[in-house]
Amino acid sequence: MTAPQPSFKARTDAALADRTLKLAIDRTTDTAERKRAGAVAAFPQFEAARARGRAIKDHVIANLDHYLEQFERNATASGAKVHWASDDAEARAIVTHICLDANAKLVTRAKSMLGEEIGLPHALADAGIERVETDLAEHIIQLACERPSHIVWPAMHRTREQVAELFKVGHHPPPAADDPATMVQSARRELRVKFMSADIGISGANFLVANTGATCTVTNEGNAELTTTPPRIHIVTAGIEKLVPSTAHAFALLRLLVRSATGGELTQYTTFHCGPRRDGDADGPHEMHIVLVDNGRTRMLADEFRDMLRCIRCGACMNHCVVYRQIGGHAYGGFYPGPMGSVLTPVLDGLAASRDLPHACTMNGRRAEVCPVEIPLPTLLRAWRRRGWRSGLENGLPRVAVGLWAQLARRPALYRLGSRIGVRALRLFGKGGWISSVPLAGGWTRHRDLPRPPGRTFMDQYRAKQGRKRGRP
Repeated sequence: MTAPQPSFKARTDAALADRTLKLAIDRTTDTAERKRAGAVAAFPQFEAARARGRAIKDHVIANLDHYLEQFERNATASGAKVHWASDDAEARAIVTHICLDANAKLVTRAKSMLGEEIGLPHALADAGIERVETDLAEHIIQLACERPSHIVWPAMHRTREQVAELFKVGHHPPPAADDPATMVQSARRELRVKFMSADIGISGANFLVANTGATCTVTNEGNAELTTTPPRIHIVTAGIEKLVPSTAHAFALLRLLVRSATGGELTQYTTFHCGPRRDGDADGPHEMHIVLVDNGRTRMLADEFRDMLRCIRCGACMNHCVVYRQIGGHAYGGFYPGPMGSVLTPVLDGLAASRDLPHACTMNGRRAEVCPVEIPLPTLLRAWRRRGWRSGLENGLPRVAVGLWAQLARRPALYRLGSRIGVRALRLFGKGGWISSVPLAGGWTRHRDLPRPPGRTFMDQYRAKQGRKRGRP
């Protein structure tokens, strides 16, 4: 039986105390933020492309039944077998049955967050099937027996030095040195034999093209191609929201996806799979199975979280989130971390089990600004907060504190007086311009120092500034 997961507070406390984790996160997110900014600046049509990307996704969401039927019809005509899974359990059962019916002993898998969402790694292990992750970052976390901490860079929480230690233990022979080039060569050597001997290859799909029945994968390592081509059977697992009407629409979204995810113009490998091998083809699988997964997505169509179905899984919201950059992905507890995970995890696990996540946001709007398909993430997080409040999940001290604040806020004079007293009281705890501890506020100061506030409230400073302006000649 799986041990219960630590609370969100315990996970965040552990993450905030881990200085190595902060170093690893900063290395990756700083680079990602800088490269995305450069890619957007070099693409003057980016805002127009965002508007088109949003329109494409909204059109598909509004006509999802039509495009699902069209995709199934065209994928079947190309020789693929299409399966429908209403939830994660059904999706796991379909994939494992295909593997067991084929007497598969070894399965290679290209990076897929949908696979993590439906619990596929554990299902394959329970069925006695060896699973090999072929994405380099996924290979690292498989050796570490961990979950992905980011949807684009799953091992971003690991430093190069930590990866070197994992490879020394997990590779046979171990790498001769711990520089990146040598470690990549070591991983290539370990994985090559797996690629060529796997019975089945499993991938996700960045896009499902309705008018051709093709699936599209986007990678930078070529591992997806080696996962899907040599094995006898190729299985695709994909959420039903990944549909696009045509290849042209897929490329319109690719222009957004790659710039937002890695700061590039195109990935190294963008591959469209349209059915199994045909007569005369040089390579390819003899069978292709496509598992279309709902798992709560149709429920989202009917409520305020519908906009989340636009998500193209670029990870930009995480790279620009001040909270994610402090605590990393594992602290969120779900398969999808960061702001997008704070919206999706309550859909998948229920709000009662994940009520802390919608509150793990400063609501500064930065993640909505960088979203390539303009998902209003702060609005969706506020919707979860409202549901939690109305359903009684927010009780005890938070409800009492908000009630007291509401009483104070309804009395402007008393509120201003309280603010003046508060800023002056806080200054008493400052030293050298910073506050390292405040009674009853250990949650704020345990892992950070706060700037010592000025002696006046914001409104007092604002009025003084306006007075100076009026006093100018």
